[in-house]
Amino acid sequence: MRAPIMTRPTVEPQSTAAQGGLLIDPRRGDIEDDASSPGQRSLLAIAGSLLVEISLPKLLFAWIVSLLLPAVLLGLAPLIATAWFSSLSEHVLELTGIGAALVLVAVLALGWFGWRPLFRAAETNFWSLNALAVQPGYAFGREALRHVAERIFGKNSTAAGRARLRAATSASAGIVLCLCAVAVAILVWPASRWIGSVSDLVLLHRLIVPTLANAVVLVSGYLAFASLVWGFADAGMDQPLDLPGYDDVPSGCRTWRVAHLSDLHVVGERYGFRIECGRGGPRGNQRLARLMDRLAAIHAGDPLDLILVTGDMTDAGRATEWAEFLDAVALHPELAARMVILPRNHDVNIVDRANPARLDLPFSPGKRLRQMRTLSAIAAVQGERVYVVDDKGKPAVALNEALAPHRQRIAAFAERGGLRRAARLIGVFDDQFPMILPPDQEDGLGVVILNSNAETHFSFTNALGLVSVEQTHRLAAVFVNFPKARWIVALHHHLIEYPMPVATFSERIGTALVNGSWFVRTLNRFAERAVVMHGHRHIDWIGGCGALKIISAPSPVMGASDAAPTRFLIHTLAAGSGGRLCLLPPQCVEIAGEAGG
Repeated sequence: MRAPIMTRPTVEPQSTAAQGGLLIDPRRGDIEDDASSPGQRSLLAIAGSLLVEISLPKLLFAWIVSLLLPAVLLGLAPLIATAWFSSLSEHVLELTGIGAALVLVAVLALGWFGWRPLFRAAETNFWSLNALAVQPGYAFGREALRHVAERIFGKNSTAAGRARLRAATSASAGIVLCLCAVAVAILVWPASRWIGSVSDLVLLHRLIVPTLANAVVLVSGYLAFASLVWGFADAGMDQPLDLPGYDDVPSGCRTWRVAHLSDLHVVGERYGFRIECGRGGPRGNQRLARLMDRLAAIHAGDPLDLILVTGDMTDAGRATEWAEFLDAVALHPELAARMVILPRNHDVNIVDRANPARLDLPFSPGKRLRQMRTLSAIAAVQGERVYVVDDKGKPAVALNEALAPHRQRIAAFAERGGLRRAARLIGVFDDQFPMILPPDQEDGLGVVILNSNAETHFSFTNALGLVSVEQTHRLAAVFVNFPKARWIVALHHHLIEYPMPVATFSERIGTALVNGSWFVRTLNRFAERAVVMHGHRHIDWIGGCGALKIISAPSPVMGASDAAPTRFLIHTLAAGSGGRLCLLPPQCVEIAGEAGG
């Protein structure tokens, strides 16, 4: 006899726990759903769980690979270079016969072929330490000083007063960090050593302390110099302020309607909760379905030109979550044809709803797999419409065409995994950014799509953001290559901390771009014909730094229970005179909560 076919109920059944059948109703979740949620637990509590759960051998190995190994290679570089130079000098002085001449030629050849890899290794590891320690250290110190200053002096300040306070604390942070770095360098200097010999390279154990001391001196010296430069540059830049007013444009000018979504955090389970909000937020994906239906109705009445989703499409980057997202999009092909998505930390970096101590090793295939899932989803949504940009800012090839040579390797890796298959895909993800959705006319509106995820392998630090120098240079080249076009610069992380009072330090640290101030200064050259759109903090804010307009999207899913309403904004951009991109008042769209949620 055939078993009866099971069908999914369309409504949630009455809780059997309420009927006395269960002590715990699994539909309502439990404490495990709140384990990594800063909305339900304090950072101190999460840190306590982290210390209990973390694998110490794995953490030690990760530190060695991510921090100690780059430091060793950086500190060893001057010793190797001086040892080679010393050997070369000795052979020049002893050059009396054919044998010595041959040795000299061998040493020269070794230097000629070896100095380039040595220089590249030193440079790569220097910038690795810069991204992992120096820039985050400066950002942490700056925001800590700002937080203390605002708590003491800025409680009753006006927006302009807080801006002046932010500028003053930036300069002060630069000076304080410079002095601290100089003190560290002076303290470590006696243990450093800058001249090596060939015999030292044979007995490497004698170089352990000098090598590490060299690295500390180099990084401290760089931090001392960079802190002053960054601090005074941050103090001198335009500070973020709320938008004073929307633009006036003449009637009849061209306009674009842009639905700005972010932080959908799609889950793969019907009763699944989100990592950040835990049981204080919604379950499942019913709100996303209502959001898409509402968008379709709006588009039918007043067509949209673009639907921009600035990251965190998924909650943990899992295959089931991407399947749910793509299925929801596929139900609305007219919206999918106008949709542009970009990656964020929950899509790519390591996160775990039940374990805040989750750690990936730097060479773990897990992150590479999440990158390939994300890249595959981006290609599925917009692969024929967006283009990868070359160093001159020109659209080289469509994304699908750029990925064509890698398709078989990506599919094999997704099917069978493995370190070797993961290694073959190094650079494939990063090489696709920035992408652009080109303007339809030379003075039309285009979209630059950036990857703002920092290289992090720890669940507790997954939210760090950084826009690479290479991406920024290509972004600037795009503006130069399209001199009449207007642009939306789309990324996930907010550029700088918002100009509003905060209650706790955790609200302002560890989430903005580590190099956001520098990035803002770069964008300000093109501020008249650009607007920045981002997500990440789930905060609805419209403002700017000087002439550069910045729009932060609220999450239409997070931060509310099943029964509470959420919202998103539809922005109208207009072609102003002189190539300006103008911003008109937005339309606020509310998504109703679930009846009986």
